[in-house]
Amino acid sequence: MEKLLNLPKLNYKGNEDKKMTLHLFLQVMGKIRLKMTPRKNHWWYVTLYVNTQGLTTGSIPYHSGLDKFSLTLNVIEHKLDVTTSKGEHESFPLHEGLTIADFYTKLNSIMQQLKISVSILDVPYDLGIDKAFKEITEYHHYDKEYTRNFWRSLVWVDDVFTEFSGRFYGKTCPVHLYWHSMDLAVTRFSGKEAPPMGADARLSDKDAYSHECISFGFWAGDENVTEPAFYSYTYPAPKGIDQEKLSPSSSEWVNSNGSPMAILKYNSLLEEADPRKALLDFMESAYQAGAKRAHWDIEKLKVPELDKL
Repeated sequence: MEKLLNLPKLNYKGNEDKKMTLHLFLQVMGKIRLKMTPRKNHWWYVTLYVNTQGLTTGSIPYHSGLDKFSLTLNVIEHKLDVTTSKGEHESFPLHEGLTIADFYTKLNSIMQQLKISVSILDVPYDLGIDKAFKEITEYHHYDKEYTRNFWRSLVWVDDVFTEFSGRFYGKTCPVHLYWHSMDLAVTRFSGKEAPPMGADARLSDKDAYSHECISFGFWAGDENVTEPAFYSYTYPAPKGIDQEKLSPSSSEWVNSNGSPMAILKYNSLLEEADPRKALLDFMESAYQAGAKRAHWDIEKLKVPELDKL
Protein backbone atom coordinates (compact mmCIF):
# COMPACT_ATOMS: atom_id res chain seq x y z
CA MET A 1 0.00 0.00 0.00
CA GLU A 2 1.28 3.45 -0.87
CA LYS A 3 2.17 5.77 1.98
CA LEU A 4 0.25 8.97 1.38
CA LEU A 5 3.04 11.12 2.80
CA ASN A 6 5.24 10.08 -0.14
CA LEU A 7 3.03 12.09 -2.47
CA PRO A 8 2.93 15.88 -2.06
CA LYS A 9 -0.22 17.96 -2.20
CA LEU A 10 -0.52 19.97 -5.42
CA ASN A 11 -2.66 23.00 -6.18
CA TYR A 12 -3.20 25.02 -9.35
CA LYS A 13 -5.07 27.93 -7.79
CA GLY A 14 -2.63 30.33 -6.19
CA ASN A 15 0.23 28.87 -8.25
CA GLU A 16 -0.78 30.03 -11.72
CA ASP A 17 2.31 32.20 -12.29
CA LYS A 18 4.65 29.52 -10.89
CA LYS A 19 3.13 26.95 -13.21
CA MET A 20 3.31 29.26 -16.24
CA THR A 21 6.95 30.12 -15.56
CA LEU A 22 7.88 26.45 -15.41
CA HIS A 23 5.72 25.73 -18.46
CA LEU A 24 7.49 28.38 -20.53
CA PHE A 25 10.93 27.11 -19.49
CA LEU A 26 9.91 23.65 -20.72
CA GLN A 27 8.57 25.06 -23.99
CA VAL A 28 11.95 26.63 -24.76
CA MET A 29 13.65 23.28 -24.10
CA GLY A 30 11.06 21.39 -26.10
CA LYS A 31 11.26 23.67 -29.11
CA ILE A 32 15.00 23.10 -29.29
CA ARG A 33 14.41 19.35 -29.31
CA LEU A 34 11.69 19.75 -31.95
CA LYS A 35 14.03 21.66 -34.22
CA MET A 36 17.01 19.30 -33.97
CA THR A 37 15.63 15.77 -33.55
CA PRO A 38 14.69 13.51 -36.49
CA ARG A 39 10.94 13.11 -36.91
CA LYS A 40 9.03 10.25 -35.29
CA ASN A 41 5.32 9.49 -35.58
CA HIS A 42 2.72 11.38 -33.52
CA TRP A 43 5.26 14.01 -32.36
CA TRP A 44 7.10 11.51 -30.16
CA TYR A 45 10.38 13.18 -31.11
CA VAL A 46 9.59 16.53 -29.44
CA THR A 47 8.72 15.41 -25.92
CA LEU A 48 10.54 15.65 -22.58
CA TYR A 49 11.17 12.91 -20.02
CA VAL A 50 11.23 12.47 -16.26
CA ASN A 51 14.65 11.44 -14.96
CA THR A 52 16.56 11.27 -11.67
CA GLN A 53 17.45 14.99 -11.72
CA GLY A 54 14.29 16.54 -13.10
CA LEU A 55 12.95 16.90 -16.66
CA THR A 56 15.15 16.32 -19.67
CA THR A 57 15.14 16.43 -23.46
CA GLY A 58 17.19 13.25 -23.62
CA SER A 59 19.97 13.12 -26.23
CA ILE A 60 19.69 15.54 -29.16
CA PRO A 61 22.00 15.17 -32.20
CA TYR A 62 24.11 18.00 -33.58
CA HIS A 63 27.10 18.31 -35.93
CA SER A 64 25.22 15.96 -38.33
CA GLY A 65 24.83 13.39 -35.57
CA LEU A 66 28.55 13.15 -34.76
CA ASP A 67 27.81 14.58 -31.32
CA LYS A 68 24.84 14.78 -28.97
CA PHE A 69 23.73 17.10 -26.20
CA SER A 70 20.95 17.19 -23.63
CA LEU A 71 19.08 19.85 -21.71
CA THR A 72 17.94 19.04 -18.18
CA LEU A 73 15.86 21.19 -15.88
CA ASN A 74 17.63 19.97 -12.76
CA VAL A 75 15.09 20.08 -9.93
CA ILE A 76 17.49 18.60 -7.39
CA GLU A 77 19.92 21.53 -7.66
CA HIS A 78 17.56 24.05 -9.34
CA LYS A 79 19.61 24.78 -12.41
CA LEU A 80 19.46 24.27 -16.16
CA ASP A 81 22.12 21.79 -17.26
CA VAL A 82 23.54 21.49 -20.76
CA THR A 83 25.78 18.47 -21.32
CA THR A 84 27.41 17.09 -24.47
CA SER A 85 28.82 13.76 -25.60
CA LYS A 86 32.21 15.49 -25.70
CA GLY A 87 32.20 15.80 -21.91
CA GLU A 88 31.21 19.46 -21.76
CA HIS A 89 28.87 20.67 -19.01
CA GLU A 90 27.50 24.16 -18.59
CA SER A 91 24.64 25.41 -16.42
CA PHE A 92 22.91 28.41 -14.89
CA PRO A 93 20.80 28.65 -11.71
CA LEU A 94 16.99 28.70 -11.64
CA HIS A 95 15.52 31.05 -9.07
CA GLU A 96 12.70 33.46 -8.27
CA GLY A 97 13.16 36.57 -10.42
CA LEU A 98 14.60 34.73 -13.43
CA THR A 99 12.40 35.88 -16.31
CA ILE A 100 11.56 33.84 -19.39
CA ALA A 101 13.68 36.34 -21.33
CA ASP A 102 16.62 35.67 -18.96
CA PHE A 103 16.20 31.90 -19.32
CA TYR A 104 16.08 32.10 -23.10
CA THR A 105 19.06 34.43 -23.36
CA LYS A 106 21.24 32.44 -20.93
CA LEU A 107 20.47 29.15 -22.65
CA ASN A 108 21.22 30.58 -26.09
CA SER A 109 24.51 31.97 -24.81
CA ILE A 110 25.55 28.52 -23.57
CA MET A 111 24.53 26.92 -26.88
CA GLN A 112 26.67 29.39 -28.78
CA GLN A 113 29.57 28.79 -26.39
CA LEU A 114 29.33 25.05 -27.05
CA LYS A 115 29.02 25.68 -30.82
CA ILE A 116 25.56 24.14 -31.00
CA SER A 117 23.68 26.00 -33.73
CA VAL A 118 19.88 26.10 -33.48
CA SER A 119 17.16 28.51 -34.56
CA ILE A 120 13.64 27.96 -33.21
CA LEU A 121 10.26 29.61 -33.68
CA ASP A 122 10.83 31.61 -30.51
CA VAL A 123 7.24 32.23 -29.38
CA PRO A 124 5.14 30.22 -26.90
CA TYR A 125 2.81 27.61 -28.35
CA ASP A 126 -0.91 27.70 -27.55
CA LEU A 127 -0.55 29.69 -24.32
CA GLY A 128 -2.19 32.94 -25.41
CA ILE A 129 1.10 34.85 -25.18
CA ASP A 130 1.88 36.87 -28.31
CA LYS A 131 5.50 37.68 -27.53
CA ALA A 132 8.90 36.22 -28.31
CA PHE A 133 10.55 34.35 -25.42
CA LYS A 134 13.25 37.02 -25.26
CA GLU A 135 10.57 39.64 -24.58
CA ILE A 136 8.65 37.86 -21.80
CA THR A 137 9.53 39.47 -18.49
CA GLU A 138 6.16 39.28 -16.72
CA TYR A 139 6.74 35.64 -15.78
CA HIS A 140 9.62 35.31 -13.34
CA HIS A 141 8.08 33.07 -10.69
CA TYR A 142 10.28 29.99 -10.57
CA ASP A 143 9.46 28.47 -7.20
CA LYS A 144 11.67 25.72 -5.81
CA GLU A 145 9.04 24.08 -3.62
CA TYR A 146 6.30 24.12 -6.27
CA THR A 147 8.65 22.73 -8.92
CA ARG A 148 10.07 20.08 -6.61
CA ASN A 149 6.63 18.88 -5.53
CA PHE A 150 5.35 18.75 -9.11
CA TRP A 151 8.43 16.79 -10.20
CA ARG A 152 8.17 14.39 -7.24
CA SER A 153 4.61 13.64 -8.30
CA LEU A 154 5.76 13.13 -11.90
CA VAL A 155 8.41 10.63 -10.78
CA TRP A 156 5.70 8.50 -9.16
CA VAL A 157 3.16 8.96 -11.96
CA ASP A 158 5.82 8.07 -14.55
CA ASP A 159 6.34 4.75 -12.77
CA VAL A 160 2.62 3.94 -12.57
CA PHE A 161 2.13 4.87 -16.23
CA THR A 162 5.08 2.65 -17.18
CA GLU A 163 3.54 -0.30 -15.35
CA PHE A 164 0.21 0.27 -17.08
CA SER A 165 1.94 0.63 -20.45
CA GLY A 166 3.50 -2.81 -20.04
CA ARG A 167 0.11 -4.51 -19.97
CA PHE A 168 -0.60 -3.76 -23.65
CA TYR A 169 0.71 -5.65 -26.70
CA GLY A 170 -0.20 -3.05 -29.30
CA LYS A 171 1.63 0.09 -30.39
CA THR A 172 2.24 2.30 -27.35
CA CYS A 173 4.13 5.57 -27.04
CA PRO A 174 6.85 6.12 -24.41
CA VAL A 175 5.77 7.73 -21.15
CA HIS A 176 6.71 11.32 -21.92
CA LEU A 177 5.85 14.94 -21.20
CA TYR A 178 4.27 17.05 -23.92
CA TRP A 179 5.53 20.58 -23.35
CA HIS A 180 2.74 22.29 -25.28
CA SER A 181 0.27 21.51 -22.46
CA MET A 182 2.76 20.31 -19.81
CA ASP A 183 1.13 16.91 -19.37
CA LEU A 184 2.76 13.54 -18.80
CA ALA A 185 1.10 11.06 -21.13
CA VAL A 186 1.04 7.51 -22.46
CA THR A 187 -1.12 6.42 -25.40
CA ARG A 188 -2.34 3.08 -26.74
CA PHE A 189 -3.23 2.50 -30.41
CA SER A 190 -5.62 -0.04 -31.92
CA GLY A 191 -3.64 -0.21 -35.17
CA LYS A 192 -6.53 1.16 -37.23
CA GLU A 193 -6.49 4.50 -39.04
CA ALA A 194 -8.77 7.22 -37.69
CA PRO A 195 -11.12 9.13 -40.00
CA PRO A 196 -9.21 11.98 -41.71
CA MET A 197 -9.58 15.41 -40.16
CA GLY A 198 -10.89 18.37 -42.09
CA ALA A 199 -8.70 20.74 -44.06
CA ASP A 200 -8.91 23.35 -41.30
CA ALA A 201 -7.49 21.00 -38.64
CA ARG A 202 -4.11 21.92 -37.14
CA LEU A 203 -1.08 20.04 -38.44
CA SER A 204 -0.23 19.05 -34.86
CA ASP A 205 -3.62 17.36 -34.48
CA LYS A 206 -3.49 15.65 -37.87
CA ASP A 207 -0.26 13.87 -36.96
CA ALA A 208 -1.24 13.15 -33.36
CA TYR A 209 -4.60 11.63 -34.28
CA SER A 210 -3.92 9.84 -37.55
CA HIS A 211 -4.84 6.51 -35.90
CA GLU A 212 -7.37 5.33 -33.32
CA CYS A 213 -6.02 5.77 -29.81
CA ILE A 214 -6.81 5.81 -26.12
CA SER A 215 -4.66 8.29 -24.24
CA PHE A 216 -3.94 8.72 -20.54
CA GLY A 217 -2.26 11.65 -18.87
CA PHE A 218 -1.60 13.85 -15.87
CA TRP A 219 -1.32 17.60 -15.87
CA ALA A 220 -0.87 20.40 -13.35
CA GLY A 221 -4.21 22.10 -13.98
CA ASP A 222 -5.35 24.94 -16.19
CA GLU A 223 -8.15 27.49 -16.51
CA ASN A 224 -10.65 24.77 -17.43
CA VAL A 225 -9.71 22.12 -14.86
CA THR A 226 -8.43 24.24 -12.01
CA GLU A 227 -6.53 21.54 -10.13
CA PRO A 228 -4.06 18.79 -11.01
CA ALA A 229 -5.80 15.77 -12.49
CA PHE A 230 -5.46 12.53 -14.39
CA TYR A 231 -7.38 12.13 -17.63
CA SER A 232 -8.22 9.64 -20.35
CA TYR A 233 -9.96 10.02 -23.69
CA THR A 234 -10.64 7.80 -26.67
CA TYR A 235 -10.19 9.12 -30.20
CA PRO A 236 -12.44 9.06 -32.10
CA ALA A 237 -14.85 9.18 -29.15
CA PRO A 238 -17.28 6.25 -29.50
CA LYS A 239 -20.95 6.83 -28.84
CA GLY A 240 -22.03 6.05 -25.27
CA ILE A 241 -18.54 5.85 -23.76
CA ASP A 242 -19.60 8.14 -20.93
CA GLN A 243 -22.21 5.56 -19.88
CA GLU A 244 -19.43 3.17 -18.88
CA LYS A 245 -18.47 2.89 -15.22
CA LEU A 246 -15.17 4.35 -14.04
CA SER A 247 -13.09 3.38 -11.03
CA PRO A 248 -12.47 4.62 -8.36
CA SER A 249 -15.81 6.19 -7.46
CA SER A 250 -14.24 9.68 -7.25
CA SER A 251 -13.52 9.64 -11.00
CA GLU A 252 -16.04 10.99 -13.50
CA TRP A 253 -16.80 11.74 -17.12
CA VAL A 254 -16.69 15.40 -18.18
CA ASN A 255 -17.23 17.17 -21.47
CA SER A 256 -13.99 18.27 -23.14
CA ASN A 257 -14.39 20.19 -26.40
CA GLY A 258 -17.51 18.23 -27.22
CA SER A 259 -16.16 14.78 -26.35
CA PRO A 260 -16.26 12.73 -23.12
CA MET A 261 -13.09 12.69 -21.02
CA ALA A 262 -12.51 10.63 -17.90
CA ILE A 263 -11.12 12.66 -14.99
CA LEU A 264 -9.61 11.68 -11.64
CA LYS A 265 -8.44 14.63 -9.57
CA TYR A 266 -4.99 14.25 -8.07
CA ASN A 267 -5.95 15.38 -4.59
CA SER A 268 -8.89 12.95 -4.62
CA LEU A 269 -6.41 10.18 -5.42
CA LEU A 270 -4.44 11.07 -2.30
CA GLU A 271 -7.51 10.20 -0.24
CA GLU A 272 -7.54 6.63 -1.54
CA ALA A 273 -6.24 3.88 0.75
CA ASP A 274 -3.94 2.67 -2.05
CA PRO A 275 -3.28 5.46 -4.57
CA ARG A 276 -1.25 3.26 -6.92
CA LYS A 277 -3.99 0.68 -7.24
CA ALA A 278 -6.61 3.42 -7.57
CA LEU A 279 -4.70 5.07 -10.43
CA LEU A 280 -4.17 1.76 -12.22
CA ASP A 281 -7.88 1.00 -11.77
CA PHE A 282 -8.78 4.40 -13.23
CA MET A 283 -6.63 3.85 -16.29
CA GLU A 284 -7.88 0.31 -16.79
CA SER A 285 -11.55 1.28 -16.44
CA ALA A 286 -11.13 4.16 -18.89
CA TYR A 287 -9.32 1.87 -21.32
CA GLN A 288 -11.97 -0.83 -21.08
CA ALA A 289 -14.69 1.76 -21.67
CA GLY A 290 -13.04 3.09 -24.81
CA ALA A 291 -11.81 -0.23 -26.18
CA LYS A 292 -15.21 -1.88 -25.65
CA ARG A 293 -17.22 0.92 -27.26
CA ALA A 294 -14.73 1.32 -30.15
CA HIS A 295 -14.65 -2.46 -30.76
CA TRP A 296 -10.97 -3.03 -30.15
CA ASP A 297 -9.77 -6.66 -29.87
CA ILE A 298 -9.22 -6.38 -26.12
CA GLU A 299 -8.05 -9.96 -25.53
CA LYS A 300 -5.63 -9.97 -28.46
CA LEU A 301 -4.05 -6.71 -27.25
CA LYS A 302 -3.58 -7.92 -23.67
CA VAL A 303 -0.07 -8.95 -22.58
CA PRO A 304 -0.22 -12.57 -21.33
CA GLU A 305 1.57 -13.89 -18.27
CA LEU A 306 5.01 -15.29 -19.17
CA ASP A 307 4.03 -18.80 -18.10
CA LYS A 308 1.20 -18.66 -20.66
CA LEU A 309 3.39 -17.84 -23.66
